[in-house]
Amino acid sequence: MITQPETRFAQSGDISIAYQIVGGGPLDLVVVPGFVSHLEQAWEEPAYARFLQRLASFSRLILFDKRATGLSERITGIPTLEQRMDDVRAVMDAAGSQRAALFGISEGGPMSVTFAATYPERVSALVLYGSIARGAWDSDYPWGDKPEDGQTEAWLEAWRKAWGSPYGIEDWAPSAAHDDRFRQWWAKYLRLSTSPGAIANIIRMNISIDVRAILPTIHVPTLILHRAGDRTVHVEQGRYLAEHIPGARFVELGGDDHLWWVGDSESLVNEIQGFLTGEQQTFEPDRVLATVLFTDIVNSTRRASQLGDRRWRDLLNGHNELIHKEIGRFHGRAIKSTGDGFLATFDGPARAIRCAFAIRDQIQQLGIEIRAGLHTGEIELMGDDVGGIAIHIAARVLEQARANTIWVSRTVKDLVVGSDFSFSEQGSFQFKGIPEEWRLFTVDR
Repeated sequence: MITQPETRFAQSGDISIAYQIVGGGPLDLVVVPGFVSHLEQAWEEPAYARFLQRLASFSRLILFDKRATGLSERITGIPTLEQRMDDVRAVMDAAGSQRAALFGISEGGPMSVTFAATYPERVSALVLYGSIARGAWDSDYPWGDKPEDGQTEAWLEAWRKAWGSPYGIEDWAPSAAHDDRFRQWWAKYLRLSTSPGAIANIIRMNISIDVRAILPTIHVPTLILHRAGDRTVHVEQGRYLAEHIPGARFVELGGDDHLWWVGDSESLVNEIQGFLTGEQQTFEPDRVLATVLFTDIVNSTRRASQLGDRRWRDLLNGHNELIHKEIGRFHGRAIKSTGDGFLATFDGPARAIRCAFAIRDQIQQLGIEIRAGLHTGEIELMGDDVGGIAIHIAARVLEQARANTIWVSRTVKDLVVGSDFSFSEQGSFQFKGIPEEWRLFTVDR
């Protein structure tokens, strides 16, 4: 489990700005967020946390929430670009940073540009990702919003009404848009970042941005990064920045995600590291072949209601102890509780199946029933946690299982050929967000 850094507060005039410091590298790197953010909720998303840890591996990383967002102080009205720029200075002062590289993301880019032009002695380098020079349409900037089309207010109203749902995720992160877990995290991230009423003011402020006149005054080393298929900020907007900032280097990356930690984030962070340190270090995640086991208590909500909070908690404790014992007996690794179930991994599918049967049989003595789903595939080891497509497939297999049954993918079945297990085919299934159809089987013993 990732330990979150301490959240502190800097004073920017009368406003408190939340910030965090991660790592202790030789250079200071300030992340200037775009749109909205929430320092602590960000660490709950594994891909986001990994991206931040990569940055912190070669820097002293300074993170903050802009005023009116996240853990920073909420305000009335529309914050100006100048006020937000002052917030960057306040955070740097509080963090004891005299000079830092700025990583401006999306609408955080204009803030970073303004700061670099105003305080060049405090900026060692500028990195802009998926960013803009102007928010609204102009004759020589045809990629912005066009207020005269009457679409802006309707767009703002749509954001206000949908705030708190995973609104916009299909454009912001199309590669993760069908991942239910990610959608739930994104919706919560938005809810915690700001209120429905405030989001309209924030978007209005972003539309009003125009730093085109400032671009030629930037004289710090500048890297412009943009994904070719970005659906939220057109790649031409990144090219515009590179063409108008003296000496800027432009790197066009593959992919169509706007969220920087989604998709091929390794290429993105490698470019940043290479630009700021002069070297690139490729971090290959640890990957192993493993059998993933998910278990789930059947009708857990109804049972909890029948038993009451205290008895249900006692029952869950007994359930968890039993599962830990059986996982250990079959040489598996208990990853985490899923509330009313468990996620575990094994180095062999036969042991995983036998463990599932042992858990099922033992659990019945507690007066409850479980179901189980298994899949074998390559997983990513992330400290105490695991990730990768194999985890998602195993979870989808579990969703199909019924009480007292153990369901497996064809991969598991094929890998235990020659064992004493027998299987019954249950058909082919299409899992949301996962390509191909998957043939599933129940294990009869």
